[in-house]
Amino acid sequence: MEEKKLYTLLVYSENIAGVLNQVTAVFTRRQVNIESLNVSASSIPGVHKYTITAWSDEDQIVKIARQIEKKIDVVKCNYYTDDQLFIRESGLYKLATSMVLENPEISRTIRRFQASIIEVNPTYIIVQMHGMTEDIVSLYRALDTFGCVLQYTRSGRIAVTRGMQEQVSQFLEEREQHG
Repeated sequence: MEEKKLYTLLVYSENIAGVLNQVTAVFTRRQVNIESLNVSASSIPGVHKYTITAWSDEDQIVKIARQIEKKIDVVKCNYYTDDQLFIRESGLYKLATSMVLENPEISRTIRRFQASIIEVNPTYIIVQMHGMTEDIVSLYRALDTFGCVLQYTRSGRIAVTRGMQEQVSQFLEEREQHG
C-alpha cells in the first residue's frame, strides 16, 4: 500500500454557486478528509481558486483531481506536494492580558516565533503569525503551556506554484487558441 502524504489541490472554477459543494462531494465519496480549504478570487477575472489539502496516496489523489476536473464549472485542477509550492497560513491567538503582563516569558515566546501583537486592551491581547502550518501550531502549543490562550484559530493554506505563472493561465491560453 502506498504511503499517505499531504497533497495540495489547486482548483480553478467559474464563480458560480454550488461549485464548492460539488468539489467537496468528490472527497466525501472517496472518504478522504479535507484538512484545510481556502476559497478566494484568483488573478483571473471571473475565476475562483480553491486551495485544498488532504492526506492521501498518489493514486487516490490523481482520481480525485480527475473527478473534480470533470465538473462542468471547474476550469482546471492540479495536485502538488509541498516542495512544488510556496505555502503560507495565518494564525490568530487571543491571550489574557493579565497573564501576559504577569509573565514576561510569554512576550519572549511571541518574539521568538516572530509573531506580532496587533491589539492590546485591558482584557485580551491579539497575536498574529504568518508562516508554515507547523510553526503556527508550535506557537499555539508554546502559548498554551502558559495557560493564557483564550481563543486560537488558523486559516486554511494559501499557495502559489513555484513556476512563473499559474498552470491555469497556460491552460486558458491554449484553450483560447484552439477554441
